[in-house]
Amino acid sequence: MQITETVSEGLRREYRVVVPQGDLDQKVTARLEEMKPRLHLKGFRPGKAPVSFLKKQYGKSMMGEVVEEVVNEGSKKAIEDNALKPAFAPRVEPVGELEQVVEGKADLEFTIKVDLMPDFDLADVSRLKIERLTSEVTEADIDEALRRLAAQSKTYSPRPLDERAELDDMVTMDFAGSVGGDPFPGGKADDFGLVLGSGQFIPGFEEQLVGVKVGDSKDVNVKFPDDYPEATLAGKDAVFAVTVKDVKKPDPITVDDELAKRLGLDSLTTLRDRVRDQVKMDFQRASRLHLKRRILDALDKEHSFAVPPAMVEGEFAGIWNAVEAELKREGKTAADEGKSEDDLKKEYHDIAERRVRLGLVLARIGEQNGLSVAADELQRAIAQRARQFPGQEQQVFEFYSKNAQAQAEIRAPIFEDKVVDFIAELAEVTDRKVDRDTLFLDPDEAEEKLKSA
Repeated sequence: MQITETVSEGLRREYRVVVPQGDLDQKVTARLEEMKPRLHLKGFRPGKAPVSFLKKQYGKSMMGEVVEEVVNEGSKKAIEDNALKPAFAPRVEPVGELEQVVEGKADLEFTIKVDLMPDFDLADVSRLKIERLTSEVTEADIDEALRRLAAQSKTYSPRPLDERAELDDMVTMDFAGSVGGDPFPGGKADDFGLVLGSGQFIPGFEEQLVGVKVGDSKDVNVKFPDDYPEATLAGKDAVFAVTVKDVKKPDPITVDDELAKRLGLDSLTTLRDRVRDQVKMDFQRASRLHLKRRILDALDKEHSFAVPPAMVEGEFAGIWNAVEAELKREGKTAADEGKSEDDLKKEYHDIAERRVRLGLVLARIGEQNGLSVAADELQRAIAQRARQFPGQEQQVFEFYSKNAQAQAEIRAPIFEDKVVDFIAELAEVTDRKVDRDTLFLDPDEAEEKLKSA
């Protein structure tokens, strides 16, 4: 076996491996000799069939096994002899016609492509200086949260039969939809309750029901959005035959003991305490989001090293697919973002590179400090994910139990948060008081606002 390095550029290595046909033939012969005592062939006593005959019978299939074994050996030898630290499994590509090799008519040649893990020094995280945004929870914040809760739990009372529906009213109706005169699946319902202005239905549907009263029948003409999930309906004009059965107006929103009782609590005081605890948690989560972003930004500034190209390309592919899907959903192009597609790709390629580099840094910090995700932590996270799919919990559990990649996707953010919390304990963190609106901004928007203040 001859191994020759052909590429040595940054974190990429390539090797060309040549295994003479004669060496492959020897391996096949040795295997057949080993098998011969166990073979019972018609016309031959056990173990007496000549190897030349066995090669005609089993040579091709045996050569296939030998080739697979030699490829694995070559990959392992190239890595070990050159003391490589692969970022992931090497990529093997055959050179020439593999069929000729299996038939014993040619040498085996293949290339091994390896992306290496970068070698880098970690910054001293205890020297990082991080600013944490915080905001105090006020009684006004509690009042606003209670009003939102009351609005979500509002009740409705029947309008007089001669009164017409207004925005925010609850209309109960039967409807049957059709496209081109033909009904379509999911387009029919009875006793359906719809709050006008809630945006629950296709754009334009709810507005056409403003002014109806009990007993009215009306054809509602709408057009399905071009990005409607059901492709057979996307962009199509539709007619919904609607019969109004009931119209109710919203009752005044009140924050009192009755609201608390509707929510299963004994008094407004208890409800207020519960809401206060929840609002504090919301503020803490927002503050932590900014802290995490600033820690990652600080780590990014402290570490500058090449990253495996294939890792970056894999990360970029995932990001770009999501960007293209979002642009398509919104009916936009890169030009609508004020950039060419190449510029937009460059921007997201840089983001992919940053993500990969930070992922390697966080992994190294976690490894050096014994941080890991315990089995029970992973199970709790999977259980939380399963609760998002009522009635399908068992199927979700089975999916994750059989899918290592899916488990890794659950484990990764847990591990990342552990490392971030570890860094936050060591770094020099100072608090900066900001208003509530700033605290709940996206980190980039908050940064811009604070710079311009």
